[in-house]
Amino acid sequence: MSPLLRRSARKNPADSIVTLIGKPGCHLCDDAEAVIERVCGELGARWEKKDIEQDAELHRKYWEQIPVVLVDGEQHDFWRVNPDRLRKALGG
Repeated sequence: MSPLLRRSARKNPADSIVTLIGKPGCHLCDDAEAVIERVCGELGARWEKKDIEQDAELHRKYWEQIPVVLVDGEQHDFWRVNPDRLRKALGG
């Protein structure tokens, strides 16, 4: 079978970590956190929150995009989080 047609094994959401990069007082960050908390709770994925104002490197890299969502360290989304897209990225 062609490698293009072969399905890869679904990953286990519990093996992933979602990182929300934002700042206090950001309404888009609050909205993103609600989506991440719900989706990760449904799938059993871990998540963490990082404050862009406490990390100079994150500030330099992502300031104009917050909230930024990383899945396993790779940028997944910014500004708005689509729950269906996040579920798919987590293997759910």
